[in-house]
Amino acid sequence: MHQIPPELLQRVEEKFQAIGQNPNTHLEGLVWAKPITYWDYIQTDALLNLQIQRTTLPDEMVFIMYHQINELLFKMILWEIQQVSDCKELTTALFAEKLARISRYFDMLSSSFTIMGDGMDAEQYLKFRNTLTPASGFQSAQYRMIEFCSTDLINLIDYRFRATIDRNTPYEHAYDHLYWQAAGKNHATGEKSTLIQLFEERYKAEFLRTMEAYNEKNLWARFRMLPAADRENPALVDAMRHYDYTVNISWVMAHYHAAQKYLESKGPPAEATGGSDWKKYMLPKYQRRIFFPELWSKEELENWGVNVGWKG
Repeated sequence: MHQIPPELLQRVEEKFQAIGQNPNTHLEGLVWAKPITYWDYIQTDALLNLQIQRTTLPDEMVFIMYHQINELLFKMILWEIQQVSDCKELTTALFAEKLARISRYFDMLSSSFTIMGDGMDAEQYLKFRNTLTPASGFQSAQYRMIEFCSTDLINLIDYRFRATIDRNTPYEHAYDHLYWQAAGKNHATGEKSTLIQLFEERYKAEFLRTMEAYNEKNLWARFRMLPAADRENPALVDAMRHYDYTVNISWVMAHYHAAQKYLESKGPPAEATGGSDWKKYMLPKYQRRIFFPELWSKEELENWGVNVGWKG
């Protein structure tokens, strides 16, 4: 029979007294508590019941699950960024550790796109994708949050309007000039598509709050707060460049090539489910979205998304 060490009971008592709780009440609660199981802790049943098909085509299940996996990884990335952003006494060691985690998650996302590119029947995809309209991966709110939390807002503004926007610009105005807004508008009328109207109805208020909250504590802002010597450390600079390249070129191009395979499989390019010109929207050379432009050379910036062979 195991004896409970007196010092352990003392620590339990101190813990609950510190929050104004009666330790005896909590200890008695353990008497009636059920033992934890893997399936209860992970919520396996709930997780495995979230895949609901809209068609009878088997490969739609692959599409659904893959995107749900992406959203879980996006959540992991945001979790790590939040710890960096909210840390009261950020050290270079902690920053580097969290950056490495974030990059590994995005490396996994980039390499996993073969599941989409090679893992679905084109005939099935071109059928079930019609049931998705006007929904689109464009509407991943967590992906937008990752962008807001990674870089200064000016780097997410449509390249054509950056000269007219600065830190004194109202967030609402900056929001209307984000690079991805162009993909959700009718360029003849200027009206926003159903895709983006539904997206904004659900998330715009949250986006504006995040833009403001991370204005001075995004990854780039926190990097600039590190000691000067550490900001010039080649290994850390290369890690920052790796993250930037992975998110804004590797991941985007993996997505692009998967979309290209299916949308061009039957001749002329099909329109994206959300109605956007997906080629111009996705290609890095058009978007010129760069999280840390200060860490790239003039030549690298000019050829962003053209030379996609850089490996950091």
